[in-house]
Amino acid sequence: METNGIESMPNGMEGDPDLQFLLQGGDLLKVRSPSWKKTRYFRLQEDCKTMWRESKKTFDKNHTFSLDDVSAVRIGRQSEGLKKNTEEHVEGRCFSIMFKGRRKNLDLIASSEEEAKQWVRSLEKLVFNLDNLNSQQKIEHWIFNCLKKADKNKDDTLSLSEMKDFLRLINIELDDDYAEMLFKKCDTSNSGSLAGEEIERFYNLLTHREEIDVIYGEYAKTTGFMSPEDLVSFLMKEQMEKATLADAHKIIEKHEPDENAKAKKLLTKDGFLMYLHHPEAMILNPEHKDVYQDMSQPLNHYFISSSHNTYLIEDQVKGPSSTEGYVRALLKGCRCVELDCWDGSDNEPVIYHGYTLTSKILFKDAIKAIKEYAFKTSDYPVILSLENNCSVEQQAVMAQHMSSILGSALVTAPLGDGMPTNFPSPEELKGKFLIKGKRLNKLEDSFTPEAAEADDDIDVTEEEDSNDDEEEQKEKKSKKKLKLAKELSDMVIYCKSVHFNGFEDARQNLSFYEMASFKEGKAEKLAKESANAYIQHNVDKLSRIYPAGYRTDSSNYNPVPLWNAGCQIVALNFQTACEDMHVNQGRFLVNGKSGYVLKPAFMRDSDTEFDPVTLTRGAWLKHKTLHIMIISAQQLPKVNNKKSSIVDPLVKLEVYGVPADVAKKETSPLNNNGFNPAWNDNFQFDVYVPELALVRFVVEDYDSASDNDFVGQYTLPFNSLKMGYRHVPLLNKNGDLLPSAGLFVHIMILDAE
Repeated sequence: METNGIESMPNGMEGDPDLQFLLQGGDLLKVRSPSWKKTRYFRLQEDCKTMWRESKKTFDKNHTFSLDDVSAVRIGRQSEGLKKNTEEHVEGRCFSIMFKGRRKNLDLIASSEEEAKQWVRSLEKLVFNLDNLNSQQKIEHWIFNCLKKADKNKDDTLSLSEMKDFLRLINIELDDDYAEMLFKKCDTSNSGSLAGEEIERFYNLLTHREEIDVIYGEYAKTTGFMSPEDLVSFLMKEQMEKATLADAHKIIEKHEPDENAKAKKLLTKDGFLMYLHHPEAMILNPEHKDVYQDMSQPLNHYFISSSHNTYLIEDQVKGPSSTEGYVRALLKGCRCVELDCWDGSDNEPVIYHGYTLTSKILFKDAIKAIKEYAFKTSDYPVILSLENNCSVEQQAVMAQHMSSILGSALVTAPLGDGMPTNFPSPEELKGKFLIKGKRLNKLEDSFTPEAAEADDDIDVTEEEDSNDDEEEQKEKKSKKKLKLAKELSDMVIYCKSVHFNGFEDARQNLSFYEMASFKEGKAEKLAKESANAYIQHNVDKLSRIYPAGYRTDSSNYNPVPLWNAGCQIVALNFQTACEDMHVNQGRFLVNGKSGYVLKPAFMRDSDTEFDPVTLTRGAWLKHKTLHIMIISAQQLPKVNNKKSSIVDPLVKLEVYGVPADVAKKETSPLNNNGFNPAWNDNFQFDVYVPELALVRFVVEDYDSASDNDFVGQYTLPFNSLKMGYRHVPLLNKNGDLLPSAGLFVHIMILDAE
């Protein structure tokens, strides 16, 4: 690592004109309402990752945001705020900065169209560069930022007190004696401060990882370095990988930073660590990152990432409705979104949570946002789940909007010729939209000209149905039935909503495309008491699960028991960061984050005897023993920005799956070290149905007096674990990557029988 005093810059961007533009900054008009538009000076700080803005009247150092928190930069009047608060003629000068999590967009207007493009191009380039730093570079970038913060007098040196500030910033508490000893060891000039190479020495001492020394030393048999043969030996014996000398040469060529060592075909310890930090060498099997499953199976043979009340971005009672809810869910790979539709003024349907104080958005604006963002993360089909409470007139308007906005991407007739007997595949439906809703007649009737005209007097509301308790049923019966517009009915092809009257009734009387929605309590009861019947039902049909009505705070439920019963559309409140959403993100982390994960073969067989509760013998039973050693962690962030408090970390290991596989274990907490804590604790788990199992790593800040604070987590499917020594990335509560934090573990999976 090279240091010239204390500075930091993304790789390959030195002297870049776009970077220089941001470092110089400029005036932009910040937009909050039609009347609130104020000039603010924006510029990039010297750390090359923090944007700072100055008010014309006051200076506030807190007015900053990190580029790590930016999810996208959008040119034009694309955000709700800019559409509502600006005129069309400023379209080319507008742009929005979108943030991860719940933070509101930053809506801005530049002085010219060219300047707006320059801001967007420069910000996008820098965000891309920061996102694509490897883990080791992110660690260095983060440490340099902390060094820069600690250097209070900006003289590019560190005094002893500044060094102690720096240690606190990086989440490590050293007693004064040890801190002074470390300082003196590095202060070779005896100047009372560290500069240049002394800071580099300080950095190297601080980031020295003993566990890497041990592993490297075990295999570095060639004059103290790793030869290609040594590396092959490590990969085969420790990482359980089939590796050739050609593979080893590629790794050295790609990851070795020392040109002299690279020329001699040797891997230094730094190169070895760079390799271990690379995504291809981390815990998630790189072969599972892209689409690797068969996508030509019928649609109902997949678990489908699904959102409930997608338009809400906070609670279910009085919070705001927003098209941003759809944008955020779709960018996270969600493939089934919900639209709660009601009559609006001027014959324009609106979306909001009926009979509550949640705000309203136009139906057509939601469809436009869905159209724009549907296929940015995944090419596979999006299901629009309609909760239809509109009059016939406004239902016709809904149909017109969907037809004109979605165009040929909207499926309005079965694929192929004649009446289908099964679902098309996600592959066949790439780039398509499916409507889920009520239909006036059977799909078969559209192929029979003499079929009787269906009665348009039908209960069109969705959530639902025979699954409600007695009081809710009475309330629904007292409501006047709404009529269904033929234009909207005809758009429902593969996802016709029907009442559920038991598995036997469904088997005998329902067509494959007729599907029920189940409230979580009803679904959980069926999954527990009639699991095999539910699984067989879902071999032929789709099932959608949605949260109970009492979850007014937008809390979630555990999706795993419903997946175990073969339910495909397990809808969660995507806006709520919680354990259940972490598990959902883990389930759909693989297969290209496409939002579709193929169900195991034993859940796609109509004669299956699989029951996750009783767990009788069958093809699903593949008993494995999972051995996990939690070795260490690196650069754990402080909790809730508590600057004075150092983390006392512990690691929890959780296995999700069939009831027999569910387990939780944890390390002991370590006091006052979030920078480089080491545990070397071993754990063992029995996993009986690996194809349904997920493994979750959770880091918490231990608190003896109250609940532990969440620090970070990572969840992935059991069958996507790589064996050997692996780094585990950590995500924050919202599911976004913590740039420099991680765990270092050893994984071994053995056949138990």
